[in-house]
Amino acid sequence: MVSSNSEKITNLLWSIPQAGGIYLYAILDGARNEGIYPAILQSGCEYECLYRGELDSGLAEAAPYLVKLEKDKLFSNWLIDEGWGDSWGVFIHTAATFRDLKRHLRKFLMVYDTDTKPMYFRYYDPRVLRTYLPTCNSEELATVFGPVTSYLMEDKNSNMLLHFSINANKLETHQHSLT
Repeated sequence: MVSSNSEKITNLLWSIPQAGGIYLYAILDGARNEGIYPAILQSGCEYECLYRGELDSGLAEAAPYLVKLEKDKLFSNWLIDEGWGDSWGVFIHTAATFRDLKRHLRKFLMVYDTDTKPMYFRYYDPRVLRTYLPTCNSEELATVFGPVTSYLMEDKNSNMLLHFSINANKLETHQHSLT
């Protein structure tokens, strides 16, 4: 889906990082589109799979990836143009290093149900994260955010950018219209 609001989305995503010391990352879900994995490989951006260890090619193509984005880089423009509205992933503002952010995000890949059965938690899907965050109490928010300043993503209709952050131990949600 090619976004007609690419310039507005780009400006909103980079409005905070331009202040300095804050970086923009994306967690991308390779399972959402077969073009994501090859594009990451050719991006020239710093990236790493959030799954640990060596993966077979099928899993590597469908895995979640942390990617450090750079403004006006071809990959960043492609991601916004093609991925916005198709739930390819979520964006993150943080002052954390790539390594520290990756370590933090890996903690949430596996969760356990009431019978202690392990389950994958696809929090990097905007449909999941935008539903999950408002249900969190202050302790859970502190855990999920950790070094993350804000999570940003499309809304369910892709006509708003949702910006989640913590203020006074409570979730703060801003909706930025793209129309």
